[in-house]
Amino acid sequence: MNAVTPLTQHGYKSAALRNPRDAEYDAFSRVTRLMRQAPRQCTTAEAVQAVHLNNELWTILATDLADPGNALPEAMRAGLLSLAGFCLRHGHSALAGQASTDALIDINLSIMKGLRGEVAA
Repeated sequence: MNAVTPLTQHGYKSAALRNPRDAEYDAFSRVTRLMRQAPRQCTTAEAVQAVHLNNELWTILATDLADPGNALPEAMRAGLLSLAGFCLRHGHSALAGQASTDALIDINLSIMKGLRGEVAA
């Protein structure tokens, strides 16, 4: 899962050198790239796969956010859980041909900026 880690002669370097924010950023980056490269409407297998992977990512995040052991402040967890719910509903609408992926791409890009400490516009 670590596309930006250099290869050694035996494969990827240890992921232990990366922090969880970097791993989350990479996951969002990969899924968002797939959605940006596919048609905005789910009219191709590539678009369907990209939205499906986005739904999987947000499901994993929602599961982690709902865990009582999650260390994020409660207000942030609640906000992100709400956002996860929106992304999943919108993803299902996109898969049903009722919405484009534009909102999902915009949200993911904002999350990526936040993970990098940038101000999301």
